Amino acid sequence: QVQLVESGGGLVQAGGSLRLSCAASGSIFSINAMGWYRQAPGKQRELVAAITSGGSTNYADSVKGRFTISRDNAKNTVYLQMNSLKPEDTAVYYCNAKGLSGSYSVEYWGQGTQVTVSS
Repeated sequence: QVQLVESGGGLVQAGGSLRLSCAASGSIFSINAMGWYRQAPGKQRELVAAITSGGSTNYADSVKGRFTISRDNAKNTVYLQMNSLKPEDTAVYYCNAKGLSGSYSVEYWGQGTQVTVSS
């Protein structure tokens, strides 16, 4: 089992910045990729950014150039630096971890943190 604890959400004006953190604990050796998803009211959950254990990253087109995902392996923590925030970035942001347990794929989610961007 892996536990994910997010922090760093809040209220910010358009154009501002926030940094989200996600600390992983438990069977972290099973994780091979971590990422951030978001879900706005009435919309489906969508991938924002992801990073593999090797450091490869990918981003949603809507956040490219504004958001940066990174990880600190020593702290078992992944970060999402969000700059130039827009009202449409308002959502609950969820940390996600994917990995293997034996031959099975496993997936874990954090509890979510609210990000609200005012215009």
